[in-house]
Amino acid sequence: MKKLLILPLIGLLLIAGIYYFFSRGDRKNTATRPSAVALSPAQYVGRETCAGCHADQETDWKGSHHDLAMQPADETTVLGNFADASFTHFGVTSTFYRRDGDYFVRTDGPDGKLREFRIAYTFGFEPLQQYLIAFPDGRYQALNVCWDTRPAIEGGQRWFHLYPDEEIPHDDALHWTGPFQNWNYMCAECHSTNLDKNYQADTGRFDTTWSEINVSCEACHGPGSRHREWARGTGDGAAKEEAGLGLPVTLSKQDGSEWVFLGENHTARLSRPRKDHSQVETCGRCHSRRVGIAADYRHGGPLADTHRISLLAENLYHADGQILEEVYVYGSFLQSRMYREGVDCTDCHDPHTTRLKAEGNAVCAPCHLPEKFDSPDHHFHAEASSGSECVACHMPSRNYMVVDPRRDHSFRVPRPDLSVKIGTPNACTDCHKGQDPSWASGKLTEWYGSDRSREFHFGQAIHAARNWLPTAEADLARVAGDPEAAGIVRATAFSLLPGFLGPQTLGLLNNGVRDPDPLVRLASLTALEGVDPRVRLGMASPLLQDPIRTVRLEASRVLASVPADLFTPEQRTALQAGLEEYGEAQRFNADRAESHLNLGWLHIQRGEMEKAEQEYRTAIRMRSSFTGAYINLADLYRQLGKDQEGEKVLRDAQQATPDDPDAHHALGLLLVRQQRISEAIDELARGAELGADMPYYSYVLGIALHSTGETDRALKVLEEAHERFPGFREILFGLTTINRDRGDREAALRWAEKLLALSPRDPRVQNLITNLK
Repeated sequence: MKKLLILPLIGLLLIAGIYYFFSRGDRKNTATRPSAVALSPAQYVGRETCAGCHADQETDWKGSHHDLAMQPADETTVLGNFADASFTHFGVTSTFYRRDGDYFVRTDGPDGKLREFRIAYTFGFEPLQQYLIAFPDGRYQALNVCWDTRPAIEGGQRWFHLYPDEEIPHDDALHWTGPFQNWNYMCAECHSTNLDKNYQADTGRFDTTWSEINVSCEACHGPGSRHREWARGTGDGAAKEEAGLGLPVTLSKQDGSEWVFLGENHTARLSRPRKDHSQVETCGRCHSRRVGIAADYRHGGPLADTHRISLLAENLYHADGQILEEVYVYGSFLQSRMYREGVDCTDCHDPHTTRLKAEGNAVCAPCHLPEKFDSPDHHFHAEASSGSECVACHMPSRNYMVVDPRRDHSFRVPRPDLSVKIGTPNACTDCHKGQDPSWASGKLTEWYGSDRSREFHFGQAIHAARNWLPTAEADLARVAGDPEAAGIVRATAFSLLPGFLGPQTLGLLNNGVRDPDPLVRLASLTALEGVDPRVRLGMASPLLQDPIRTVRLEASRVLASVPADLFTPEQRTALQAGLEEYGEAQRFNADRAESHLNLGWLHIQRGEMEKAEQEYRTAIRMRSSFTGAYINLADLYRQLGKDQEGEKVLRDAQQATPDDPDAHHALGLLLVRQQRISEAIDELARGAELGADMPYYSYVLGIALHSTGETDRALKVLEEAHERFPGFREILFGLTTINRDRGDREAALRWAEKLLALSPRDPRVQNLITNLK
């Protein structure tokens, strides 16, 4: 299966060009720092202005990853071999050459034919460099044939493809001309300063602007005009009153705290609690996996107000929170004890050079006494060996973009016992390739005792939920209700609860929607979507006015389907305002097919069926492989009594993505409604086969088979599904009721008792067993 490869320094985002120029210049930032005094809007003034007073910082910044994040393509910036070099990937030969001082590539274009493209910009410089190409509609696209900038002795100085083992044809969304390699959406916010994506939905064009091409001073510190006024003693005078010296955010530590060793502790503690996480939030804007939802980012403000942060999702993280896909740093760091203790990014990293403050284990020494931790008595490896490095055990790395190693910033203690229990990787056997996790677990027990391996880890709960194990509900409840667990971990547990909701977990949701962490509040709202409308309204309605925008949007979404007569006038007004804000967030990302899908849903909530149809059609036109848009459009036709048109849409979806289980399952349901049972069974069976990891599809197939008289086959399907998903309750309900209906009460009771073990307080299950007995 192809995996989405995100370009450097972004979260989950995408599209842009007229030939090679963007409009530039200062623009107003309307999101200014709160103040009791009416202030004029801060404006961007440029690095040269900053350098007048901060020459040392500018010197450090020059040549850094931030400085070289993006540059015009010329002799001083292009590192790749453009001397008529060629590279072939799955039969497509790309040729790199120069002409009249410019740089060109001849490669397959959006129609699959070889064409010449001019290189407009370089993108990054170490350990690889990508190249941006302009398109007439304002798009900039990143080639997925890249230059390996490492020394030749390390395997570098070569062209390579980001998907070396996969064919990426021109109509694939991962092709370099497709939406997932688009600069304007995927990369731009984090590689340039003061960026405005500025997608024009009516024309399908971008007019993306910036004030500086790279990551400069104001990308982190915010617009500097008021700070300039403060420094010069000019302006309206209000800047002098500001604690932040006229800047929107103060990133240096000004709370008087410092790291100190108390008593006989070998690990430093802050001399006073640090409650301000604005530095981590600022860095997290780009060093995170997230989706932007608004243009009015406020420097120093909560990241969750303008970006939706990815939780520990199965396609991104291992069950125990270790990095899997390219998730950058923020989501990992939020898991760490170091974050909860108040560690900031600049405790380890120099913000201007972007390098570590010290080499090797010395970077850890200011907070972790070397005589205790940088010793064979602690790490049990030879001194100065690779195994003695702190990062080897506590920050294992993983390669992304083929050649770019990234370290896991969750700073975890190795748990090879979890590798034995739930199959997650561990730092020990990552290095000791010839050994297995049991060996590594035994070594840690020998060195540190057995208590650690006996400790429950949140990864066990996430693993149980992902695999529909019988312990999932209790394990998730344990994590979601643990006040010592990291917010992103508790939020992930709440996000997994919908498949396991019971009396115990429903009570937890009441606490979750009131949690101080916005990630937890948002995830709790998501988990409420399937509960009784009155309960949902009571829990979620206060969050329609939450101070964090992503929370308000989720509250609006989950309440939109609650019957209107249940709302008070005040609640109804708040919901309408929230849905309008939800629409604004989707229009901000109108360059994405997913946003048009969401706008279609919004129009349906308002009864605007024609507009919904237009949005779904737009989503399909933007990305022909977007199965969800076909399914939603077909469901719209179902509501309009036009199943014949819906069938055509779903067959189009199957043609576009023949191996997508969702399209087959949806068509099967449509055919059931039309009483074309034989065809329906074939489609449902194909959906269950392709979606073998989706228990609901097997459940529906089993019920459909039983309804047609194929009871033996139905039971076989459900029994096999139960083996794969022992905690999926609907399958057990199906096995119980089908056996009951066929007169096998003994078998029915056996399945019902398994169901009771999962849901001991569910009155439906209790009544079912009573009737069977």
